[in-house]
Amino acid sequence: MSVPSQPTVPSSVNEQPAHVPMTMSTGTSSLTEYNAPLASSLPVNLPPSRYPIAADQFQPPGYGHSGQSPGAGSEGGSDGRSQTTDAAHLEASFPNNYPLYNWTMPYKPAMYSGIPSIPPLAYFYRPHRLDDVAPRERIMHIIGVFFDLVYPLTPCIHRPSFMADLANRREERDPLFFALVMSTVASTLVQAPRSYIPMDRPSVRRLAQQCHEASRHITVASYDPPTSMMVVIRYFDTCYHFCEGHDATSHAAFGEAAHIAVTLHMHEEASYEGLDPIECEVRRRTFWLLFGADKSMSILLGRPICLRDEDCTLHFPKEVDDEYITLNGIQPQPHGKTAIVSGLNYTSRIFALLGEILVRVRVDKRSPPQGPFATARLEEVRSLHTRVCSALMHAPPALRMKPNPGRHGSKGLGYSSIPGQPDEYGGAGFRKAAFAEVKDFFDNPNASRVNATDPYLVMQANLYVTQQLVRYVIEQYRDELVSSMRQSSTDNYDPEALRSVTSEDREQIAIDLLNVLHSIPIQSIATNGPSLVHKVRFVASTLLDAVRKAETAPASAARAHAYLWDFLSILSEIERNYLLDDDQDGGLSDHAGAISV
Repeated sequence: MSVPSQPTVPSSVNEQPAHVPMTMSTGTSSLTEYNAPLASSLPVNLPPSRYPIAADQFQPPGYGHSGQSPGAGSEGGSDGRSQTTDAAHLEASFPNNYPLYNWTMPYKPAMYSGIPSIPPLAYFYRPHRLDDVAPRERIMHIIGVFFDLVYPLTPCIHRPSFMADLANRREERDPLFFALVMSTVASTLVQAPRSYIPMDRPSVRRLAQQCHEASRHITVASYDPPTSMMVVIRYFDTCYHFCEGHDATSHAAFGEAAHIAVTLHMHEEASYEGLDPIECEVRRRTFWLLFGADKSMSILLGRPICLRDEDCTLHFPKEVDDEYITLNGIQPQPHGKTAIVSGLNYTSRIFALLGEILVRVRVDKRSPPQGPFATARLEEVRSLHTRVCSALMHAPPALRMKPNPGRHGSKGLGYSSIPGQPDEYGGAGFRKAAFAEVKDFFDNPNASRVNATDPYLVMQANLYVTQQLVRYVIEQYRDELVSSMRQSSTDNYDPEALRSVTSEDREQIAIDLLNVLHSIPIQSIATNGPSLVHKVRFVASTLLDAVRKAETAPASAARAHAYLWDFLSILSEIERNYLLDDDQDGGLSDHAGAISV
């Protein structure tokens, strides 16, 4: 292979390329010629459009003399300037927006004595201690809050082995495990009600950010080889950024989690052969959490789906609690005891149905069905509607919502109204009581937490709200089909009749969702956090259409308006209490700064 006699070698700091002679020889003269223009260009300021990147600090193999950095062979370097001057200039020219690296390191050769000129990133690892971030007791308290409140909805950690590793201080020997602990703490801090954390809001936010950054600094160098632990870390990072309102960063973290999972073939059942039981179940749970989050974000944010149901051959996780899963095998779940992961499995079934709907919606947008194909599609919609409404009918009793006397009946929720009972919600009295309970829950560390720490009540709220969300999507889809068929004047079809049924069904969804909010304790609803708030608010938009039609349907509009205020008043109070800014308190949270363990 021939080598050009005059290649162009772009400088890492100059806009103009430097033309230097280059031969296959490794002699000192060639290296000197190679180094001279690069060293002389170091003091030049970067143009404003150039961003510093981690690679800028590294040099090619053999760069310099005897393994030394530029300028290390003499007092002043190749252009007579001192190391201190060059280092100070670099610090001024390169803002420290990538804290993992210290830009002055190449100018301190004594610190790198005996290592290669391009050390592996693993060289920069050092033992990590929880006490370097926060007192260990505080970290352990936050992890306890995670297992009490967050874990039932996101059971992607094997609790016995995780706690055993913490007891053995694995984080001091395994940087990736330290990153997992940090991401777990960060995501918990932004999802837990503040009465559970003995810190004021600004301190909670600072600690959450510090934990996230500690995790991030390790994981940027931990992509290869891919691991399930890395997927869990990025999933927790997604939750952290979502709750903090970092939308683009949250989506980026989710994309990393999903693609690392696919790289591990976590969506294929065949890839689980030969894995130990703990690894198998952690992977299954994590993938189905990603699958559900993918569908939820697709609906709430209007994004294309990433993980398609037809690409997945993975089985659902085994409905067994963590203490019965060991490296040696999986013991049977005790009879009559509902496993925590059951909630994830039923939610995943609902999201799988949502995936089927989304595929049809995407296909029909590209090529709208006509004539008999449209009629066939409506039949599919009816079938999907039936399957969604019956998705929870066979759920374990612990996950089944109990009828609330005095509320509207619902075939979608699996029960009918009780004769002789009023069909009205609590109105202003209920809202006032709900506000007081929410305030007590978030502000008072001594308040009763029985309902908040009941994992089955918390999962009920998530299950039934998700069910109504998917029903709502089906009704939207059916409306679009009916409108399309009306425009094409399809024969043997009565679109007006279906339009009326759709209107009634939409109102029933709103009624059913209010039944959920009134039948499940407000603490259990609040424990679900911002994700449930987004789902409920999305469904509440169905009522706005009825409000806009006040002239043509005043009775329906009046009911919808009343329902809407019930929705939004409670939701706004719950959502406000998850914000970590002191100026959001509005004077209602006087006890937040006085909490102590």
